[in-house]
Amino acid sequence: METAPPPRSPWGPPTTPPGEVDWSRHAVPIARAERAPHPTLPLAAGAGALVVLVVSLLGSKVVLDLLVDRGWPVVVYVALLAVAGYGPSLMWWWYASRRWGTGRRWRDVGVVPRWSDIGWGPVVWFATVAIQVVVGAIVLFAGVPLANNTDDIASFDVDRTYTVAIVITAVVAAPIVEELVFRGLVMRSLLSKLPALPAIGLQGILFGVAHVDPVRGAGNIGLAIVLSAVGTSFGGAAYLLRRIGPTMVAHALFNGIVMILLLTGIRDRIIEQNPDVFDDLGSVVEQVAVVDQPHLAEPHGGGDPHEAR
Repeated sequence: METAPPPRSPWGPPTTPPGEVDWSRHAVPIARAERAPHPTLPLAAGAGALVVLVVSLLGSKVVLDLLVDRGWPVVVYVALLAVAGYGPSLMWWWYASRRWGTGRRWRDVGVVPRWSDIGWGPVVWFATVAIQVVVGAIVLFAGVPLANNTDDIASFDVDRTYTVAIVITAVVAAPIVEELVFRGLVMRSLLSKLPALPAIGLQGILFGVAHVDPVRGAGNIGLAIVLSAVGTSFGGAAYLLRRIGPTMVAHALFNGIVMILLLTGIRDRIIEQNPDVFDDLGSVVEQVAVVDQPHLAEPHGGGDPHEAR
């Protein structure tokens, strides 16, 4: 006697023989999370940021030279340098966000504050210092001239008001503005035209070149190379984390720790006690990424604003 075939399912023929379990139907699909691409901005946003920064920094030197003989307190000159040097860049960032971004000005350049930034900042700082020392050692070993952009700050006694002013500029203003410009506007604009590695490297080079000063002569070569490595390290971190809060923290640590070593005299005491160790590498570990701060000590190539007070 023939048995009737199993009833046909209204959903189509069975995919497995009768009596067997199709375990694939019970499997949980695993979706590979794809990372969102790094946000970009038009090239004009980054190019404009560079032009504005260079012009404003050059302009701040002119303003300082015109006003230094008036005998104002040194803190006034620090404030003028900060406003003239960094103020236009903030105005450009405000305009660029409205012109080419979403209008959410902080988010357009990657400022998305998180508590983890406090933890990532020291990690980025430590990695950056390690890279800085390695590159600096290579520069010195190769005989490339390397100037120090902190000697003028450490070369004279400062009062408390000046100390507070210059530390605020170095630890607050410089990290915020320079990260907005280089890792926010410049790198994001380069990413619109270049792959990640060239974009990160190029913005790092631009960061190093921005610290060049004719007063240092050939020493600018080594200084630009070392600080280009610093800028590249910050850029890599900003790209991987997709935000610049951690690099702002790292930049503040980078400047702040060196300023403490300089202004407290700890750096000089360490070098005096270990002259042989620091003969070659001492100038590497104290390169401070603060544009124009040393010129406050020598606005005329040798003058000291303290003498005018």
